[in-house]
Amino acid sequence: MHPAQPTRPTPPALEQRARARLITPDYEEVQVRTTLRYTPADPLAVHIHFPAGASTDATDVTWTFARTLLAEGLTTPAGIGDVHLWPCGPAHTVVELHSPHGMAMIRFDTSSLRRFLNRSYAVVALGGEDLEPALDDGLASLLGGV
Repeated sequence: MHPAQPTRPTPPALEQRARARLITPDYEEVQVRTTLRYTPADPLAVHIHFPAGASTDATDVTWTFARTLLAEGLTTPAGIGDVHLWPCGPAHTVVELHSPHGMAMIRFDTSSLRRFLNRSYAVVALGGEDLEPALDDGLASLLGGV
């Protein structure tokens, strides 16, 4: 009989509230409360949750994108596809989100995003992501349970 392998405790998920400003088509700004999330179960991604009042159809919306994209977008324009980030002066970062329903631009305080990113590295260090569960899930999804 082999002794049981000790299990490592799973680090807790990280949540941080962040005030942001939705930039309207008329370039007016509307304050929006968002929640930034990072979880060790999805170690390569960050999530930005928007409450129902921030969407056109009055439902909660969560956007998910690469943690490395967030890091890159704090210092230089970054992103392809649905999510783009870029610095807007020394104190702000713009997150641009594209969907079939349209486009939204949200301005965050860079210090808030940087604090969240640094806190995520305390949960799972950069380069220390356990990719095996994500790889298993991805292969299972691609193969359809075959």
